[in-house]
Amino acid sequence: MIIFGTRGYLYQLAVLTLVCGWCGNPAAHTLRKRVTKFTLFFVPLFPFSTKFATQCTFCGGEQKIPKEQADQLLAQHVAAQGENPFGQSQQQPGYAPGAQGQGQGQGQGQGQGQNPYQQ
Repeated sequence: MIIFGTRGYLYQLAVLTLVCGWCGNPAAHTLRKRVTKFTLFFVPLFPFSTKFATQCTFCGGEQKIPKEQADQLLAQHVAAQGENPFGQSQQQPGYAPGAQGQGQGQGQGQGQGQNPYQQ
């Protein structure tokens, strides 16, 4: 008796901010890759189907996209990350070490650009 079949694998490649085609909101979208592999005796041997899709995290709408567009979105995502493997940009804008107490005690009151919750 030979046992064979298929098994699907779902990979999340990136989380991108895009305007949703379903709801029209600018929201986070997950870029996903679904690979279907042929299995023999429950051992995956080779992939025979690969599909890409984006899913809106706001409304849940999913849109299938071609491989070329998925590669382009993934390349844009990697370029935006600044080649840092931990998903943070190399330079953090607006961050200055030691500038936490800036403006306090110098006559600036609330409503003049100071956070009211930091007092």
